[in-house]
Amino acid sequence: MALSAAQIAQQKKQAEELLFSGPEHLGFGKRMFFGQFRADHVMPYPVLPADEQKTVDDAVKKVQAYCDTSIDAAEIDRIADIPKKVISGLSELGVLGMTGSKEFGGQGFSQQGYCKVLEVLGGHCSSTAVFVNAHGSIGIRALMLFGTPEQQKTWMPGLCKGEMLGAFALTEEKAGSDAGNVQTKADPVDDGKAYVLNGTKRYITNGAIADVLTVMARTPDPKGGESKVTAFLVTPDMPGFKVVEARAPKCGIRGTATAWLAFENMKVPAENILGPIGKGLRVALHVLDFGRTTFGATCTGSAKTCIKAASKHAKSRVQFQQTLAEFELVKKKIGYMAAHAFAMEAMTTICAKLIDSGADDYMLETAMLKVFATEHLWTIVNDTIQIFGGQAYFSNEPYERMMRDARINTIGEGANDVLKAFIAVVGCRAPGMQLDAARKNPLKHRSKLMEVTWQQTAGRYQTPDVPVVSKDLKPAATALGKRVKQLGLVLPWVFLRAGTEERFIQSQLIHERLADAALDLYASACTLSRLDHIYQNGNGNPQQTQAEVAAGRYFLKLADRRIANTFAALRDNDDTYTLAAADATLAVN
Repeated sequence: MALSAAQIAQQKKQAEELLFSGPEHLGFGKRMFFGQFRADHVMPYPVLPADEQKTVDDAVKKVQAYCDTSIDAAEIDRIADIPKKVISGLSELGVLGMTGSKEFGGQGFSQQGYCKVLEVLGGHCSSTAVFVNAHGSIGIRALMLFGTPEQQKTWMPGLCKGEMLGAFALTEEKAGSDAGNVQTKADPVDDGKAYVLNGTKRYITNGAIADVLTVMARTPDPKGGESKVTAFLVTPDMPGFKVVEARAPKCGIRGTATAWLAFENMKVPAENILGPIGKGLRVALHVLDFGRTTFGATCTGSAKTCIKAASKHAKSRVQFQQTLAEFELVKKKIGYMAAHAFAMEAMTTICAKLIDSGADDYMLETAMLKVFATEHLWTIVNDTIQIFGGQAYFSNEPYERMMRDARINTIGEGANDVLKAFIAVVGCRAPGMQLDAARKNPLKHRSKLMEVTWQQTAGRYQTPDVPVVSKDLKPAATALGKRVKQLGLVLPWVFLRAGTEERFIQSQLIHERLADAALDLYASACTLSRLDHIYQNGNGNPQQTQAEVAAGRYFLKLADRRIANTFAALRDNDDTYTLAAADATLAVN
């Protein structure tokens, strides 16, 4: 059933309150939808200071060695558990406290440094990577960012030392990607000194083994308005806290303890409220930005593992008197893997730098990274299996496990279909408001309306400058600038064709195309930045430098072709037939 006008208005109001309140901060993603290129957000390519780089390099080596000697990914998958000795080892290495501040016994790693460590874990064991990510990226981070000094003093030391584990409880039966639909209730009692929570949570990573959980629950508005979501710090020793299922069996990442929880008249003191009352979704979405960035890191690690394995196999496996590496269709797969892994790493590094720099807004960029990395990793794992053939299909090899593990990535921390709509709607909002103001009041905004019309009809948008140092990259930079300009020019036509804001909000096939174009544009910008850095500095290994340059340049070509096809599909598509076939099928099934 289609949404009513009232329902659309209500959703819009909630989104405005959640995402758009306050001044509009136009980061790279939002400016891109204006046809602009904010170079300072992607260039020059981020490099850690020498002393920090050494600390990160040392940590990466230690974690890699620990993975190789002490983390048996196949066994973890088989027993559906991460052994306590593995968790203790990670704690001793400082991995569980890397995101915590040194004040509380943490390592104080930057997001860039932490992502390099998560890349190692992601390339070795997805279950362990997800466990660590849930604890460090969305467990500790919430307390670090929004906790009071008293809350931090109570829980941060234990969390940083690994003596306590953290979890983040948002998902419910009716609240997943629709985070605002949380049904768990928190009613004030004792004159507001405490809240009584009732409800359930499901699919909660670390839910049954955590010592402190950030729980989202709906609190009433004292003024009688609609209830809002508030974040609470909850411990399992609170009366009414129940573990319905400690380890739900699942397709992949079987080692993680994914729990179903229930709260039955669970009394939580008011001092356990995390952040402002009624602003729990802001807490959730802000924390998820960190999780989505480390998603990019773990996907990069998995992709690199696939590339190494597929390349080794292709060079040794002989069929029809040739190695697989000599067949063009195999080379095509290897090239695709290398190109997209290069882009993933570039996007992850730049998103992490945005976080470390204290940028005002990087929600759009982290969403683009999450969608891009998870979708292309799925293809990379699938192609790896194809190169290995039947050998990869059996459980004595790691690839069927990697396939099962990778499948959750496009669903967790915001389903990709939902995030694509989010990317399109958030990206289009500021340009749409500008055009709408001119259209509604043509006399007052006549000069602006004439300017917009002139830009549309005559194509007078100035192609943005994409500043690269290397002369070899100038043509690619110019091509990227033209594509960014094209995005800015196409939006007015998209808005006019939609007719109304309500219709545009529900045009998900259009959202998908706009988001796909934005993903490849942002990935190309990050890739170009990384390539420019490599051209200027190399990486100490000429053969490796050559491989990276070839992968990056191939990605720019692939992405440019996809962008062109995506823009063409805005006008020439089969949407009517798609929807008709779906509606007819739904009617008889």
